[in-house]
Amino acid sequence: MDSSTVATISDGPETATSPSYGLRQQVLSPLETLAQSISLIAPSTTPTLTVPLVFGLCGAGTGLAYLIALAAIVLVALCVASFARESASPGSLYSYTRSSLSPAWSALTAWALFFAYVMTASSVIGGFLNYAYIFLDEYHVHVSPVLLSLVAAGGAMAVAYRDVKVSTEMMLWIEAISVCLITFVVGITLWKHGLHLDMSQVRLRGVSAQQVRMGVMLAIFSFVGFESATTLGAEAREPLKTIPRAVIQSALLAGLFFIVCAYGEVLGFHGASTTLDASAAPFHYLSAQAGVRFVGPIIDAGVLVSMLAATLACVIAASRVLLLMAHHGLAHSRFGVTHARNETPGMASILAAILAFVPVGVLAHRGASGADIYGWMGTLAVFGFLTAYTLAAIALAVHLRREQRLGVVSGLLAAVATAAMIAALLWNIFPVPPAPQRYFPYIYLAYLVLAMAWYGISKRREA
Repeated sequence: MDSSTVATISDGPETATSPSYGLRQQVLSPLETLAQSISLIAPSTTPTLTVPLVFGLCGAGTGLAYLIALAAIVLVALCVASFARESASPGSLYSYTRSSLSPAWSALTAWALFFAYVMTASSVIGGFLNYAYIFLDEYHVHVSPVLLSLVAAGGAMAVAYRDVKVSTEMMLWIEAISVCLITFVVGITLWKHGLHLDMSQVRLRGVSAQQVRMGVMLAIFSFVGFESATTLGAEAREPLKTIPRAVIQSALLAGLFFIVCAYGEVLGFHGASTTLDASAAPFHYLSAQAGVRFVGPIIDAGVLVSMLAATLACVIAASRVLLLMAHHGLAHSRFGVTHARNETPGMASILAAILAFVPVGVLAHRGASGADIYGWMGTLAVFGFLTAYTLAAIALAVHLRREQRLGVVSGLLAAVATAAMIAALLWNIFPVPPAPQRYFPYIYLAYLVLAMAWYGISKRREA
């Protein structure tokens, strides 16, 4: 393969390769490629922020909610990995649907995925605000939340603009340290409990099926972004091998970590004066109970930095999707240009960071808490991810059928993955959630209408 090209799904000899779009070629090791997906998932943020929220919805069913979410995500991961073994492109799921579905459906995938990455960046900036104030309030220091949001978004933009290799190495080390410390505390909690199961969780005491379903929907947010290694198709070494492995490994490793942490946290808060969902910093309490009180603030600091790493991962992923969209006429051509020296999508990185900052800046200025911003923006992001995941699963079945390779197993995989994602999408809408969540589907729908209107106008101009 020539150094200026990357592999893609083959529809014939003339499309066996695709351009590299000016990105740096094959500079990322398998571990660095995995780091992109891991960092966007931001596993250290789930035990500290998302697990308490899931507990608030389904109590003792929190571990089960994460188990079900893992099963659904693995189905999608297998579909994505099937494509990733044949195609390597910066466009991620958009590239896969573009090769199989109609232009309109692939455009919908692109806009949904770009929205999802940007909203996830906004969400984790909200999480950054939440943990920043844990430290600032302790020292009675006040800093404008708008300024803190600007620092997070601006820092991610600067690093993403400069060097993707430096970016992935930084993300890898930040997440590794945070995850190890969290695992250490959870491990001590489980060891102190002894070699017997927490029957309240096993028997789902006081938990209804409706509560578990609601918990599953929020648990899915913990996994979103597992596929973001596919945006590094041009930059990863041996992308047709390393990327599918990264997709599956990130989903499985994160899922197992989430399940263990959910079980351990629910167990650790038995008999506590405050409930898990009401705790602003759950690992302060858990580390004290485990006899390693000094670890709590370290974990909080690690999570704080992890939020920055997750913001960076989102900006990297969003910029590469936008890069390919620009090359295909879905966005302004200026965003399809890479920096001559850095070989990164500079303008696309800047736009992605700005779009991530704007909603956080507005909400923070109006007095919304970091935790609320994290939940609200995360919910919006889930709509985009579920749309892209659904269309990718459908695209796999269409692609395999077109090439006469659609078997019983692959067909069943695509069908079950599609059904699981559609069900998850509907569960986010019905029954109608309370305000402000009830308005989020309309916000997302309005965005898609505007995006597809732009697509229609662009196509008429081309004609």
